[in-house]
Amino acid sequence: MSEKKMQKKAYKASLERLQLELVKLQRHLIKNDLQILIIFEGRDAAGKDGVIKRITEHLSPRETRVVALGKPSDKELRSWYFERYVAQLPTSQEMVLMNRSWYNRAGVERVMGYCTESEYQTFMSSVVPFERLLIGSGIQVYKYYLDISKDEQKSRLRDRRIDPLKQWKISPVDEVAIKHWDDYSEARNAMFRRTHSDLAPWYVVITDDKKTARINVIRHLMSLVDCPDKDKHAEQPDAKIVFPFDEKLLENKIIAP
Repeated sequence: MSEKKMQKKAYKASLERLQLELVKLQRHLIKNDLQILIIFEGRDAAGKDGVIKRITEHLSPRETRVVALGKPSDKELRSWYFERYVAQLPTSQEMVLMNRSWYNRAGVERVMGYCTESEYQTFMSSVVPFERLLIGSGIQVYKYYLDISKDEQKSRLRDRRIDPLKQWKISPVDEVAIKHWDDYSEARNAMFRRTHSDLAPWYVVITDDKKTARINVIRHLMSLVDCPDKDKHAEQPDAKIVFPFDEKLLENKIIAP
């Protein structure tokens, strides 16, 4: 068997074991009336869709929701910023995975000029208290930022343009993602510094290797949640792949500059 086939076989075996752990988690969530919210942020093509798909693949769709909101309506633009996200929060016995979230304001909206400076500053000063309210109400909140290198992003965006099965992923924002690389880095760093908190920390995921990233996100998630039936050996993520935000990670360029 070739090395490539062996690697693929090992990945599938690891993924299957971890998906069984996720099923255990869901049973625990339902039995104990829990609410779990998982936020995924990151640059375009960082792999958010792929991670979410592997997490939800074998979970009950009645108790699992993926939220990927589109452009806000005129009515939503005139409403309290968090309002349309509040409507998507998990109810009892439910897990919600957000493919981008209210942090759009700290990223895409900030870089592309879709919000005013006042709107941005209001969001940045209110998001941590908002998340504390959610956690205080019983919602478990986990925040992951999927980090990708500039060269890998270029490669994946190029692949989107030529692969007919990935055409739906192309957006106007994709077209200028590389052009605004430094702007996105600056916005990301400001987001980390101002919204990383003890109650709702940011976890950074290195995603240049998609499969390694998927495996380690699930392992890390299982290491965080309280689930008596989980296999302790299955919840040991690679600390070089998933780790909490720290200012030093920007200084030593562990997080893509």
